[in-house]
Amino acid sequence: MKKTLNFIGKSKVFFGISLAIILIGIICNIIFGVTLDIQFKGGAIISYGFVGEVDDAALKSAIQEATPGNTVTFTISQDILSNTEENDAYTIAIQFSGETAISTDTQKTITDTLTEKFPENKFEYQETTSVEASMGLKFLLKCLTAVAIASILMVIYVTIRFKRIGGLSAGVMALVALFHDVAMIYFMYVIFRMPIDSNFIAVVLMILGYSLNDTIVIYDRVREERRIAGPKEDIAVVFNKSASAVMSRTIATSVTTLVAIGTVYVVATIFALDSVQGFALPMMIGVISGCYSSLCIAGPLWVFWNKRKEKN
Repeated sequence: MKKTLNFIGKSKVFFGISLAIILIGIICNIIFGVTLDIQFKGGAIISYGFVGEVDDAALKSAIQEATPGNTVTFTISQDILSNTEENDAYTIAIQFSGETAISTDTQKTITDTLTEKFPENKFEYQETTSVEASMGLKFLLKCLTAVAIASILMVIYVTIRFKRIGGLSAGVMALVALFHDVAMIYFMYVIFRMPIDSNFIAVVLMILGYSLNDTIVIYDRVREERRIAGPKEDIAVVFNKSASAVMSRTIATSVTTLVAIGTVYVVATIFALDSVQGFALPMMIGVISGCYSSLCIAGPLWVFWNKRKEKN
């Protein structure tokens, strides 16, 4: 017989852990602030291809010299397809924030400076991408709207599917767990000083579905256990039995997913694929949070809601 764990009895510990992480995240957010990618705040990106290793400090100094008055930020990623036997190929994306588009003269100045100071690296201009601040704001609002609509539809689905165990309470607590997961991902971006970009929205939408799936598995087991035990059985006992029964499956699924995403992250780190790293790392945090919130946040909150409802 499988051992029954007392999730409800340990709920204060679970809530305390989550609140402590959220508090740390809020403090970091106040101290460091949040960085928006050019996709959201507007600006321009100039891309160059080059070969061989280059010193980051010297590269930054050269770009700063070519564009006085601008704050220089750039990311370098390895171009696997263009690698040769003699040298590794890389791509550098130089970012400029603000409303003003980068002029042709500025592009030429940067190109000439890089070619002059790093002749052995063979810098070659690739493309320029500009995003207006107003367009970035509209894009951000559309992304947030997509998250809001997805959350509402999820609550409606859970409410209808699990009406026999208090559908509305199940849906609302599932939504609380989803907000918990989104907060964990957001604070990870703040703590690691990662700019919020389209990867953030993609990760949030994926984790909403992933976390909800874990929660539904638990609710489904609760519904079955409630039917077997009868309405007089203590709802906390029912949840503890249900969560204990599916815990190994939930953790195994999460570990399998983590191994896959972790492999992607390691490969992206080896080949300096920043965009892939920016997706894989938040996904790993989201998977862990999704597993935790389904077992330790959504369930206990649902039990407390229904216990209070019964008492009233």
